[in-house]
Amino acid sequence: MPTAVPYLSEARVNECLDPAALIDAMRQALIDLSAGKANQPLRMVMPFDAAMRPSAAGENRAAGGPSEHGLLFLKPAQLGSALATKLITLVPSNAEKDLPTLLATIVLMDPETGAATAILEGATLTAMRTAAVSAVAADALTPAGPKIVAMLGSGVLARSHAKMLRLVRPVDEIRVWSRSKSNAQACARDINGGACGSAEEAVRGADIVCTVSNAATPILRGAWLKPGAFVAAVGAPRPSWRELDDDAMRNIVIADQRQAAEQESGDVILSKATITAEIGELLAGTVAMPKAGSTIIFKSLGQAVEDAVAAQLILHASLRK
Repeated sequence: MPTAVPYLSEARVNECLDPAALIDAMRQALIDLSAGKANQPLRMVMPFDAAMRPSAAGENRAAGGPSEHGLLFLKPAQLGSALATKLITLVPSNAEKDLPTLLATIVLMDPETGAATAILEGATLTAMRTAAVSAVAADALTPAGPKIVAMLGSGVLARSHAKMLRLVRPVDEIRVWSRSKSNAQACARDINGGACGSAEEAVRGADIVCTVSNAATPILRGAWLKPGAFVAAVGAPRPSWRELDDDAMRNIVIADQRQAAEQESGDVILSKATITAEIGELLAGTVAMPKAGSTIIFKSLGQAVEDAVAAQLILHASLRK
């Protein structure tokens, strides 16, 4: 009789997730990805409508941007024994209903037989591995010492980034901006930060800036960045969406994965920015680090290999508990 596949709820994932271990695992996964050790095709993205009306669906596909009700992502990857696929839905309007804008499920599989070995709810995992990757990049690309952090966005990613960044750098101040004043205030309370009335107010003088929004048009202007600032550009996962303006994108751009950034990131495509290196290349020492004092944009698309490795890490931890 077939054995039941283990199911890890969000609560169980959270219980078994070790943030420091996750940062270490993401660092190695990024090195392995850049070294060509992972099997990872580009993600598949399908727009969907709230109710599948053929005319509306066709219009949404043609528009290809914020008129889409939602997006369904399919992300398979393998790195060593970690074989997984992730299903993600992104529905920006969920924020108006006090629901998560991003939902995800991850299926781990046995690379020998192809059988499913575990199913994990992926919202917590996604938020934490995304922030862990930003923390890895910030650790590598910012000098030691206390930091002022700006969060442009007030959702779960702002909260996970605050937690992970505090593991790699002392944080003196966190400033939060959102188009929703009440959401910014609630997030600021949760992460021991302060809400700002404008994105510019949050960014001016910040050492680390995290763009963690659902924006389709720029919310960060390069003119606001202090020299030597580090930007974790996390949102805008579509070729027609942007969080950063052209001025910001004229700085040194580091990507989690070059091909993904060049084909999927509106910030890169529309600004015609050049990718200087992948973060994994810098971590491995195969490409030299940027000159000290450089202003750096780290474009993170969220790679499938990160999900596979994080899911395997959490599953192994759950078997020990």
